[in-house]
Amino acid sequence: MQTIKEITATLKAATQYETWMKTIQQDERAGVQKAWQQFLKRMDKQQKLQQEHDAKIAFDAQFGRLVAGVDEAGRGPLAGPVVTAAVILPENCQALLGLNDSKQLSKEVRERMCELVKEHALSYNVHFQSAKIIDEINIYEATKQSMAISVETLNIRPDFVIADAMTLPIAIPQQSIIKGDAKSLAIAAASILAKTARDHYMEELAQNFPQYGFEQHAGYGTKQHLEALAKYGPTIHHRASFEPIKSMIKG
Repeated sequence: MQTIKEITATLKAATQYETWMKTIQQDERAGVQKAWQQFLKRMDKQQKLQQEHDAKIAFDAQFGRLVAGVDEAGRGPLAGPVVTAAVILPENCQALLGLNDSKQLSKEVRERMCELVKEHALSYNVHFQSAKIIDEINIYEATKQSMAISVETLNIRPDFVIADAMTLPIAIPQQSIIKGDAKSLAIAAASILAKTARDHYMEELAQNFPQYGFEQHAGYGTKQHLEALAKYGPTIHHRASFEPIKSMIKG
């Protein structure tokens, strides 16, 4: 008879239900049943992940084969660029199982997913729109223009574009998708690239402006950031059209 430790290790290594597991189900030892329940829980989680993944792929497939998903990161911060990304994924994207809206994933998972997206995408592009442009034309227009550039500079022309809650000035059939990063695998992939690229940018910016803590809040209006602004004033990377910076400059 196998020991509880051996059975636990075997179940941890298993990736699907197999017929030999019937004997484990009938094993009355508490340790074996605990391991069995953990296995069932893991399989249930994996099944749900697969179902969500398949639903995202099916959502994208309704728009054609070469579908570009587009998303942004950084519309709300007081400093730094808004970053957009466009991604065209292949039809079979099993390698991206677990890919979700960037806000739903930890930084570690985002970094891993970012590399997987870059590895498997048919084409992708990331664009940075500076604080200067944001101040000149407003954040909405700056984001829209940046998204359009992300699409137009892909090395493969998409048949269709789906953007997260935005209609773009492009000559390609498109559709704006509300909460697209939760429905579409391509938009979720774009959100990962945009978020990761922006975070890296703000971490680099923090090295030149350590007093603002950009690596901790990415330019958002946290208490720490507002206190630094009050003490040191805005930098050239702060958005002069955003409050409270706008009032600081006028004052």
